[in-house]
Amino acid sequence: MIKLPLKLSKIIGKTIFDYKMIEENDRVLAAISGGKDSMTMLYDLAERQKKLPFKFYFEALHIQSDFCTCCQKTKLEEKFKEAGVPYCIVDVAVLKRVKPGLTMNCYWCSSQRRMELLKYARETNFNKIALGHHLDDIVETLLMNIFYKGQISGMLPLLSLDNYPVKIIRPLAEVKEETIIRFAEDAGIDRLVCKCPYGQNSKRKEIRESLKIFTKGNDAIKYNIFKSMGNIKTRYLNGEL
Repeated sequence: MIKLPLKLSKIIGKTIFDYKMIEENDRVLAAISGGKDSMTMLYDLAERQKKLPFKFYFEALHIQSDFCTCCQKTKLEEKFKEAGVPYCIVDVAVLKRVKPGLTMNCYWCSSQRRMELLKYARETNFNKIALGHHLDDIVETLLMNIFYKGQISGMLPLLSLDNYPVKIIRPLAEVKEETIIRFAEDAGIDRLVCKCPYGQNSKRKEIRESLKIFTKGNDAIKYNIFKSMGNIKTRYLNGEL
């Protein structure tokens, strides 16, 4: 099985420990798209399951859409088997669910996938869902919500849902995307699935380019933006004097 570099594994391990993401007897459902991020998470959890001093159950779930026909799910199945990870592949008619008069978009697809994840987790008694969002995803989403929605919200590393007895965990929350890219290229897992034709978010691209200008290569700025989500001074945000 493919193993992560020690430095990358330590970053993920620290995040899991700090946020108490995985605890004894947890049933963790990992959402695996087949992209570099979710595959990195898959290999880390598979290896971590052997090393942690307590037991937890871990299963991979891949949601196969009806519009990404060029993806070969057999490649993904081979990777699951190589890693020794139990898995399930669910076919979802995302495109067919689009209502008349509306067009397919990234938000609609994401919401349908999330709905299926929650449904599967609830029906099979998983108490946690692991998503592969990394540091750059989280920082970009926070800024997108501020700039384009006028709200301070984002992707928390650990999130308890209001309407479901399931927690969302993001083990890669403190890992830079470029670190994942290097690992995926070295491990040969960067091209397992095709690129989503609906996943080109222009606003996210704009934020990404702006971040490059803001940070000028200084990763500490990204980490400070990330840390700000857990260091909110509400007295200076709600307009009270």
